[in-house]
Amino acid sequence: MNHRVSWRCAAFLSALLTPVLFATGQNAAPTPSPATAPHVFNEVVANQKKGEALLDEYERIQRIEKRRMGGDSDPSTTMCYRLFPAGPAVDKIPLSPDAKPTNVELYRSELEKLEKYLVWASEDGASQKDAYARAERKRKERFDLMDATHQAFLFTFQGTEMRGGRTLLRYGMTPNPAYHPTTRNGQIFAHVRGTLWIDQQSSELAKIDGAVTEDISIALFLAKVYKGSHFMQERYEIAPGVWEPTFEQYDFDGRKYLMPFSIHERTFYSDYKRVGPPKEAVEVVRAELSKLSDEPAPR
Repeated sequence: MNHRVSWRCAAFLSALLTPVLFATGQNAAPTPSPATAPHVFNEVVANQKKGEALLDEYERIQRIEKRRMGGDSDPSTTMCYRLFPAGPAVDKIPLSPDAKPTNVELYRSELEKLEKYLVWASEDGASQKDAYARAERKRKERFDLMDATHQAFLFTFQGTEMRGGRTLLRYGMTPNPAYHPTTRNGQIFAHVRGTLWIDQQSSELAKIDGAVTEDISIALFLAKVYKGSHFMQERYEIAPGVWEPTFEQYDFDGRKYLMPFSIHERTFYSDYKRVGPPKEAVEVVRAELSKLSDEPAPR
């Protein structure tokens, strides 16, 4: 089995499920209370878009744990990266499982390449404009998918829960039988159910949990994702007014052509730090390179 292809298939479904579960639309309970008023849902969507845009200015540590089976207590593989925003792209610098550089010289080389890219991303040439335009088109596609889900689901208020002293509003999410998709991706909405939790004070999405209720065919990869596949994400306030993912879990089973695949992954995000747009971020990298140059070489 080509694991790269199966991984792309699962990543494609994740990219669809994420905005599906994010986009709390206006089809709430029949008699809206303040907790279910449409303006609250609109604020959630607006905050989701704002949060994604702010990721362009925050570096973070990504730790990925892969398991052979979803119920395995220990990961079979652990990978760790420093994710650094770089204008139209995100740089991934490999780290050890404990989030440390595995080799100082290789780490320095990665930072030097990042510095050069940030300088390039700060310029205003034709190639830069093309790169930013491509990134913006991809973002617009995700935002359009969020907006499309407004009519695709019905949301039912289920009560409140406490998390760390904050009140969360819990909603059940089911497909809207009156919704008629106009795109191939929109057809997936009918096969997803979930639960989401909204922070009452900020109207930020705090947690989402979704499952595939029927097999989903993905023609783009001539693949199928099986019923029971699962996705979950938790989000916290990582800076005043800034909410971002801290944990994600994917459990996808399916097939590509006639070959089965099984992907079980848990991803942790930590150490969010604002580095700003490329013109600011390059100074962060230069300061770190300077510090590395001042440190004595390992013996």
